[in-house]
Amino acid sequence: MAVKVFVAGGTGVLGRASLGPLVEAGYVVRSTARGKDKADLVRSLGAEPVECDLYDPASVRQAMSGCDAVIRLTTKIGSVMKIRDARAWEETNRLRTTGARILVDAAVATGVLAYLHESITFVYADGDNNWLDESSPLDDAGSRILRSALEGEQEAARFTQLGGRGMVLRFAGFYGEAAPSTYEMIGMARKRMLNQMGPAANYFSSIYVPDAGRAVAAAVNAPAGVYNVCDDEPIIFAEYLRILTSAVGGRKPLRLPGFLGKTMFGQAWNYFSRSTRVSNAKLKQATGWTPQMKSAREGWPVVVAALKAQTDGAGIRKAA
Repeated sequence: MAVKVFVAGGTGVLGRASLGPLVEAGYVVRSTARGKDKADLVRSLGAEPVECDLYDPASVRQAMSGCDAVIRLTTKIGSVMKIRDARAWEETNRLRTTGARILVDAAVATGVLAYLHESITFVYADGDNNWLDESSPLDDAGSRILRSALEGEQEAARFTQLGGRGMVLRFAGFYGEAAPSTYEMIGMARKRMLNQMGPAANYFSSIYVPDAGRAVAAAVNAPAGVYNVCDDEPIIFAEYLRILTSAVGGRKPLRLPGFLGKTMFGQAWNYFSRSTRVSNAKLKQATGWTPQMKSAREGWPVVVAALKAQTDGAGIRKAA
């Protein structure tokens, strides 16, 4: 009998990238979808849409009834230009904490066997040039955004303590053709607005969105625990900026004094400026997953070329 999977957040960037691989892996997939357009999108990806109020325990229990696994991919992240605005993250913080608690309570009540929780690699403390694995020190950097991410991870641990199999996937920085943030970054790069703050010698870990979606499908059967989802070769952030700028044909990023990072990015600079050379070895060993894009060096040129091919350049112009 096929394993039935309930996806909360299946119409978001990561959710859309995950539904297809889940279906292809043989799972019977049910996904939250509000409104006809999103329901049609879910159907087009091979999954069954279901209306659900993620803050209503009864609605959540009904939506996941009969499912064997629950996947939480719920976020509501706005423009990268609003990264310093704490209000822009309030809903995502709530989904990561209150929403996750309701999902886990419902999963326990309905006999779900596995719970998979989306998190982020920004929770790691600065690692300098060292590789970071799932046992590396964590640091919320005094940020409510990271505190909510770490609090949410505890829901997966609670699910395991209650007898289920809880997994946390810590995702590196997304980029890909389907990610709105990618369009914004392309536009900023073309306008020479992606500035380099100081030497930018910190490592930055990233993940191509389709690879992230494949990781979700691969992790459904993973043992309980925490797993990093990132590419194979994190790169120095100054190089990351040069790669993106070169891919879009923009001018070399301006280099500004490092102290301006706090002014421009607010509290987020406390973790954006950290060096996070994250390893994906544990996920590879546990599931056999491997990223198609080994690093942003090859990934960003592919993304930009794909956008140009799909829209005859209109997507790039729109972003600019």
